[in-house]
Amino acid sequence: MLYYLFTWLREHYGFFGAGVWYYITFRTAMAIILSLVISMVFGKRLIAYLHRKQIGETIRDLGLEGEKQKKGTPTMGGLIIIGAILIPTLLFARITNVYIILMLVSTVWLGLVGFLDDYIKVFRKNKEGLAGRFKIAGQVGLGIIIGSVMYWNNSVVTSRDVTNGQTAVFNSTEKVVSQPKPRKDEQGRVHMVTTVQSAVTTVPFTKSHELSFGKIGGFLGEVNRYWLTPVLYILFVTLIITAVSNGANITDGIDGLATGVSAIAAVCLGVFAYVSGNFIFAAYLNIMHIPNLGELSVFIGAFIGACVGFLWYNAYPAQVFMGDTGSLALGGIIASLAIIVRKELLVPIICGIFLVENLSVMMQVAWFKHTKRKYGEGRRIFLMSPLHHHYQKLGYNESKITVRFWIVGIILAVLSIVTLKLQ
Repeated sequence: MLYYLFTWLREHYGFFGAGVWYYITFRTAMAIILSLVISMVFGKRLIAYLHRKQIGETIRDLGLEGEKQKKGTPTMGGLIIIGAILIPTLLFARITNVYIILMLVSTVWLGLVGFLDDYIKVFRKNKEGLAGRFKIAGQVGLGIIIGSVMYWNNSVVTSRDVTNGQTAVFNSTEKVVSQPKPRKDEQGRVHMVTTVQSAVTTVPFTKSHELSFGKIGGFLGEVNRYWLTPVLYILFVTLIITAVSNGANITDGIDGLATGVSAIAAVCLGVFAYVSGNFIFAAYLNIMHIPNLGELSVFIGAFIGACVGFLWYNAYPAQVFMGDTGSLALGGIIASLAIIVRKELLVPIICGIFLVENLSVMMQVAWFKHTKRKYGEGRRIFLMSPLHHHYQKLGYNESKITVRFWIVGIILAVLSIVTLKLQ
């Protein structure tokens, strides 16, 4: 909102210094600072309020070290993260930008699903919380919203270079949105660029680094392409959102783990958003240019600041837990960001920690059921799942597990960013 206010002041009154609000880097920095202030200052007050209302975590006896000390620690701290994301974004971002709207919807949508789960656990004293089918329904609902907007909205476009007479449209499901316009790259060379509405993703480690879902749908015939392509794309988006949000939810099992991993993933996606949204950087790196994507940097800045500020209270020994209010929202945000910046195929690397945590649970359950049927008793692959509990059972301190998972997350993020040049 402040962007529009200062733009109006500059245009009508020549307001001194208002021009700085045009710069995404300035507004991103302001979003980071404000989100840190909100999460650290107002977070302390919310934690005190949760203490007074005795909104504490109910701890199951899993036989883990330090488990009893966590009993009664305030939960639903995800409200701190959500507030520290929403307020700076609303103040500093161009809220008419379609990508900003999608991220605000993602944050609130899964935040509400997680809040309902925490509310049932804390206030209704039901340890099971919200039924799993309702959580899945919430994730699928968000997937349908994100997928539909990304596929059909005319503001969601990618650039195509048609300087040498190349065709802008690759198949019948794509649509040219604007006529060719001249753009200069970092060397001053002029490119004729048009924008195309297309369901396309980036294929890492390849020179032809675009994959169109229209081509995939077309394998079953030209007639099927029109209805099959959006169905495939929306299913693909829904799968990513469901998997990543559940992964974040499972990862949130020890102090600071999910928060830190999410911040690292967001930094990686922030780099992709900034370079893909800037024509000069995109042309230099020979990557997909996505017009108006740079505005997403403001949201990502607020997200990173919120996570780092929350870590002040969530680091070992935690003074507050985020609960499902925070963990489902974090996973949904990261998944939505990956979809919007067209890095869906890099999700297994960027969100590698979430993936491994998810797989550890699936493997443990599958192996236990298989051995129970075969031998009459269930056997385990890990001492306990998810994977971070396995290391706790081995005697590792929570802090050591958390930091080592962060290090792995950083390595995965760097590897993902390196794909900008490995083509």
